[in-house]
Amino acid sequence: MAQAGDRKLYLGPRLRLLRRELGLNQTQMAEELGVSPSYLNHLERNQRPFTAQMLLRLADTYDVDMRGFVAAANEASSSDLHEIFADTLVRDIGVPRQEVLEVAENYPGVAEAVTRLYRALADLRQVPDRVESAGLAGTRVASPLAWLRDWLDARRNHFADLDAAAEALSGTLGDDPDALREAMVRRLREEHGVTVRIVGREVLADAVRHYDYHRRRLMLAETLPASGRLFEIATRLAIEDLSAPLAAATKAADAPDAETHVLAQQALANYAAAAIVMPYGRFHGAAEASRYDIDLLIARFGVSYEQAAHRLTTLDRPGARGVPLFLLKLDVAGNVAKRFSGDAMPLARFGGGCPRWRIHRAFRRLGETVTDRVEMPDGASYLTWARAVVRDGAREPAMIVLGCEAKHASRIGYGDAATGVTPIGPACHLCERADCTDRSLPPITRSLDFHPARKARAPYAFRAI
Repeated sequence: MAQAGDRKLYLGPRLRLLRRELGLNQTQMAEELGVSPSYLNHLERNQRPFTAQMLLRLADTYDVDMRGFVAAANEASSSDLHEIFADTLVRDIGVPRQEVLEVAENYPGVAEAVTRLYRALADLRQVPDRVESAGLAGTRVASPLAWLRDWLDARRNHFADLDAAAEALSGTLGDDPDALREAMVRRLREEHGVTVRIVGREVLADAVRHYDYHRRRLMLAETLPASGRLFEIATRLAIEDLSAPLAAATKAADAPDAETHVLAQQALANYAAAAIVMPYGRFHGAAEASRYDIDLLIARFGVSYEQAAHRLTTLDRPGARGVPLFLLKLDVAGNVAKRFSGDAMPLARFGGGCPRWRIHRAFRRLGETVTDRVEMPDGASYLTWARAVVRDGAREPAMIVLGCEAKHASRIGYGDAATGVTPIGPACHLCERADCTDRSLPPITRSLDFHPARKARAPYAFRAI
């Protein structure tokens, strides 16, 4: 091994840090040191080693302590590498301390790459905790949709004032879906000067609803089913008749930007529409009496499966709370199109990524309800039920999943059909069930543990610690 004095010194990161601390660009520093900008660039990128002459120029020009400068260049890197190689994922390899130091000193690019990869792994390890706490501890989110989901979760998807106002309005319109629709159309026309028209597909092209602000005319596509028409009319009535509580709720939301503000407005208008069509008292009473029979709720209130399921997640009125439910809407590829997590239930947070979860069979049994009692790796148990439905105009069905903690199962009729308990987990790369024969990936938090003489039943065998 080369003696200390013979080793080449690559101090690019430290040189770059010094230049930035001095507030210089590469051209300015190169001029002050009497070298070309390209040579300085090579030094910073560790494409050239430092010479003794270059170190002396740095010391004279910037009054730099060379011993400290050289030591500091690799001190942080070697410290990071020692921490990385002490991790349980690779600790058993037993990388010698001297090898770690040599990598830090002689291969700083490799050291930095390893450090970045380890930081990414550390971030991935925190995914379950971050997902669990999103929206409940001020977690920063990256998109309007993510912000909306977290905001709704924090409010438990319930807006008391808006619900009460919508319920009072609904009480003046009638109970039967047909009578309600006629009453809403009449109120829009007589109180707000808004007319409702059913128009052909050629008028709206690829839209199902359009509101003409100039003529104050709500146009609905003829292909829209009765439940869709009822909901769109209720949405327009909510915007016209409940403008004050809607404005108050939107202001209280305090959306971070204009795009998110519009999204929150639309979500609240939809909430108010659902509360008009499915007023809280009547809907909650029907849900409890029928043990959450969604087919009965659909028939009684003239709504779709998705509308009824979504409304069930909003029943959080003090003194008349429903079962705390979570909701997922999945497409055939497993993507989560809609999520409400209820009491921060991890099963809803992680989505439908587990192949063991029986609800995926719903796609093969269109229109039927598939139930499953499941248990997560931490022992938490849930009752879940799902149905695949085809939305108007969609080419493929979507699956609506509802669920609650197992302790509430006696209040849910679908629980009577669920037998046994299915052990499931989050997505495979986050799940640490060692005995799972259905996994498609090993967990990112564990190292693989293959043995040439033995083949385990489960794919991707991994170490327990």
